[in-house]
Amino acid sequence: MIKKVLLMLIVLSGVLSFFAFDLDQYLTLEALKQSQDEFSSLQAESPWLVAASFFMVYIIVTALSLPGAAIMTLAAGAFFGLVTGTLLVSFASTIGATLAFLVSRFLLHDSVQHRFGDKLKAINDGIARDGAFYLFTLRLVPVFPFFLINLLMGLTPLRAGTFYWVSQAGMLAGTLVYVNAGTQLANIDSLSGILSPGLLFSFALLGIFPILAKKAAQYVQKRRVYSAWSKPKSYDRNLIVIGGGAAGLVSSYIAAAVKAKVTLVEAHKMGGDCLNYGCVPSKAIIKSAKLAQQLRHADRYGLEKSSPRFSFRAVMRRVHDVIRAVEPHDSVERYTKLGVEVLQGYAKVVDPWTVEITLHDGSIQRLTTRNIIIASGARPFVPPLPGIEEVGYLTSDTLWEEFAKLDEPPERLVVLGGGPIGCELAQSFARLGSQTTQVEMAPRIMIREDEEVSALAQSALEEDGITVLTGHKALRCELDGVRKTLVVESNGEEKRIEFDALLCAVGRVARLSGYGLEELGIPTERTVVTNEYLETLYPNIFAAGDVAGPYQFTHTAAHMAWYASVNALFGSFKRFKVDYSVVPWATFIDPEVARVGLNEQEAKEKGIGYEVTRYDLDDLDRAIADSETRGFIKVLTVPGKDKILGVTIVGAHAAEMLSEYVLAMKHGLGLNKILGTIHTYPTLSEANKYAAGEWKRAHAPEKLLALSERYHTWKRG
Repeated sequence: MIKKVLLMLIVLSGVLSFFAFDLDQYLTLEALKQSQDEFSSLQAESPWLVAASFFMVYIIVTALSLPGAAIMTLAAGAFFGLVTGTLLVSFASTIGATLAFLVSRFLLHDSVQHRFGDKLKAINDGIARDGAFYLFTLRLVPVFPFFLINLLMGLTPLRAGTFYWVSQAGMLAGTLVYVNAGTQLANIDSLSGILSPGLLFSFALLGIFPILAKKAAQYVQKRRVYSAWSKPKSYDRNLIVIGGGAAGLVSSYIAAAVKAKVTLVEAHKMGGDCLNYGCVPSKAIIKSAKLAQQLRHADRYGLEKSSPRFSFRAVMRRVHDVIRAVEPHDSVERYTKLGVEVLQGYAKVVDPWTVEITLHDGSIQRLTTRNIIIASGARPFVPPLPGIEEVGYLTSDTLWEEFAKLDEPPERLVVLGGGPIGCELAQSFARLGSQTTQVEMAPRIMIREDEEVSALAQSALEEDGITVLTGHKALRCELDGVRKTLVVESNGEEKRIEFDALLCAVGRVARLSGYGLEELGIPTERTVVTNEYLETLYPNIFAAGDVAGPYQFTHTAAHMAWYASVNALFGSFKRFKVDYSVVPWATFIDPEVARVGLNEQEAKEKGIGYEVTRYDLDDLDRAIADSETRGFIKVLTVPGKDKILGVTIVGAHAAEMLSEYVLAMKHGLGLNKILGTIHTYPTLSEANKYAAGEWKRAHAPEKLLALSERYHTWKRG
């Protein structure tokens, strides 16, 4: 801090001295002409001293952003000639500009970024990616005040070395014009005469040149990518979408809505994993399981508790009934009515504009298209454990059909995985009667959440009778007759767990094979590699949803689909970078865990400063009335401000309560706005207002309150 104050005093002293001693009178065109003969005499006596002094003064003028750099550039031409004058000014101006850049960075960068970092994120990302290009373009056009460029660039993440060499190259053209004009000083009447409209127009064209060069480079790159393929003269479709899950359905819906000719290809079931194997069936089983648990604990509500009597086959039948009830929303018939051509079969991209579709009846259809969106989704990952194929296993994709055949839930169920899917299904089937063991290799379940959230979740699962084994690594499966065993290891010791059913819920992997990606050379890692516009290697082939990541949620797949379809159909006019700044998610165990933005764990990992505001639900009237007091709201805010960085909610209906914070973060609303909003009484959503009240109480203006107290004391007499 002392260094900053000292440097600021030095800068202010230099600027004030310049004007206090009226030094600006020497940096005018008239003064330059009058002193030309005197300066020439000094130069003849000590040419090196004069050149060095001029060089240093130019650096100081530029570094302090003082007026007069243009006059000094003319002087360089008048006193030193075109070549020497250009060299002196080029290096002096660049050194001075870099010093101004560094001063701005040292004094202001951290405070500006700390205060406005979120608003500057797009600028910071652009500078980090194309900073040299932006700076070079600005330097080519003298219309932009160079001293402002120096100061503002210091507030960005641009490297000082990059700033120096780009500035030297970018300012050279303008320097040559002014120095050359200085060699004809006698003919100059005003500075405005140097930059004629024609010359300004030339500079403007020069400034546009890098943009045109970038566009040309993109065009060349595009031609190179497509060089091995023959582009059709016309197209059968505007868009072909591969995959009928959330991303594919939304993409095709948008295309049809804007009257594009679109074909959606689905190899299996419309609605994808969410409808058929994930969100819908899991929430249906969660509801049945929760009701069974409420019957066991009916005494909490003043009723007589009882052991729930039910048919497991009927429970599973209800799950499939729910799927069938939702199916029309994602059906072939609905999307056909919306204007989407739906083909059921396997799609393969054979060239950047052609998709070959093997229909279920065995026929093959080839369609050409302007654009393609790959939305093939993801599938459960099955760990390569020795013996797993012999003992048999289930995944979130297969358990619904297999369990529908059972009259009773499996007596002994082992769930591999402590993530959201594993936790949800482990709790559900435990509540429906299975003796459930959950095995997680990490030191805790729900590893992406804060430790206290993981601990509360584990406690809830264990209360439902689940044996939670964290820090246990699955080694192998063994089959001895009909006896099935999972062997795990913890702290160097092996443990054997017998089971009747093994459910693998250790994550999902993108479906990448069979779509022609390898043949086209489209890069894939764990997902299809895309840029910020969701374009693959080929700018007309996009990827969205689980196959592209980074989030494997139905709502983010739909979110990505908007960007992919709009960029595909209208990218010639305007492209949009996909925005992941506010992404909510929830784990639907009991109590639910919902989150948006940062939690404490992530904030610490990223080195982001934060304050924590916490409100416990056991203080909320509606939670007390519902006997749902377990849980809390934890809000992370910018230190000293009500700006929300992230929210974690644990409790009944946490996913519903989170929506208010998602809206607030999306639109830049702080806790004060939530506090000032009327919430219906008595509701769980009131907890959001009370959490905001906790923040307000912690940031109460104590001095102002003390004055208020004195005022009211005085008013009482």
